[in-house]
Amino acid sequence: MPAKKIAVFLFAFLSCFISLTTTVCSQQPPLSNLERDRALGMLQVVSNEVRNHYYDQKLHGVDWDAKVAEARQKIDHATSFNMAMSHIAAALDALNDSHTFFLPPQHAYRHDFGWQYQMFGDRCFVTRVRPNSDASAKGVKSGDEVLTINGYAPTRDSLWKLQFMFSVLRPQPELQLGLRDPSGSQRQVAVAANMRAKKRVTDLTGADIFDLIREGETEEHLMRARYAEFGDDLLVLKVPEFSFSPSEVDSMIGKARKHKNLIMDLRGNPGGAVETLKGLVGGLFEKEIKIGDRVSRKDAKPLIAKASRNPFGGKLVVLVDSRSASAAELLARIVQVEKRGLVLGDHTSGSVMEARHYNEQMGTDTLIFYGASVTDADLIMTDGNSLEHRGVIPDEILVPSAAALARGLDPVLARAAEVLGVKVTPEDASKAFPYEWPPE
Repeated sequence: MPAKKIAVFLFAFLSCFISLTTTVCSQQPPLSNLERDRALGMLQVVSNEVRNHYYDQKLHGVDWDAKVAEARQKIDHATSFNMAMSHIAAALDALNDSHTFFLPPQHAYRHDFGWQYQMFGDRCFVTRVRPNSDASAKGVKSGDEVLTINGYAPTRDSLWKLQFMFSVLRPQPELQLGLRDPSGSQRQVAVAANMRAKKRVTDLTGADIFDLIREGETEEHLMRARYAEFGDDLLVLKVPEFSFSPSEVDSMIGKARKHKNLIMDLRGNPGGAVETLKGLVGGLFEKEIKIGDRVSRKDAKPLIAKASRNPFGGKLVVLVDSRSASAAELLARIVQVEKRGLVLGDHTSGSVMEARHYNEQMGTDTLIFYGASVTDADLIMTDGNSLEHRGVIPDEILVPSAAALARGLDPVLARAAEVLGVKVTPEDASKAFPYEWPPE
């Protein structure tokens, strides 16, 4: 595996190996003095990481000492460990930075509600429901509009925070959903989460370690690049994240060169490695491209993508949506700025910074792994703007209707093919990349 993937895998492995046992917030016992001290220790460590490494030494005018003191006081009065973790997360959230956030200790169980949802424009819709889940049994369906989640109306600004809160910081055994189906009928549904204890690793030479290896291999399979060919006229390249080696990027561009047109599907892509971004940008241009200036607390340096020796020279369309973030947004915006092709889809996330993860641990006999992601640079593009909190506005705004979601159609990909002169129906487009649910 590439070095970056190895690092991610090892941190996940260690967290599973000896992670802190926590339970659902509604079932948690009173916070012990030991747990409170641990939470205060975590707050001190991650707050120092922010103070020492955050790219803006002025912290956007936030009184950081006061914010940390406020979090410390709240932890002193917290009634559960999950609540204490939430107060640490809230302190970092005060910076209003997409790439600066708390990484709490992993829970000792898997937590899955069995349904997926995202923003399309300013509305939130169910996109998929896992077969045989409680959500499926309760009649939750793709195309249902999500009006409320536990009483909160999801918005572009709040949705990721709701997901982080209800699934990571303070996992809920059940969510109360306010839904509206494509016909306009509204209903309230209580959806239970599937809670399954994780298998703890007790022997690094036995079968346990192979379970973890298989989990890593499953993740790598789900995050692989995928292709759909429509004769010699069109290749659709699905890039789920930016985590590919230079040789893998070269392979992608090599496949694209065999076709007249390329659709690069970055919908749902959260970004990733800068080197992957530079490789993909270089493979689309015959000249060196300045991505932007990397502005850190010390200096500003240009971020350059060198041209590939044999780039793809055909017509290009890039697809994005509300979950396209970070490096995916940068690539889409470069295509617009350099007039290399068209960007179609939904307004992107606006989560574009460069960050480093600081992996921490505490304890002696029982180790607890946690950490923080801290932004160490802003990226200013050649038009003088940062995409943080702005995102990319596509050249053509395209979002699927509730009816299309309910039928599992992909009118956005079909429209992108049409722009390139290739006839693909929404039905055929939906079959290009069949969704694969991760194992429960």
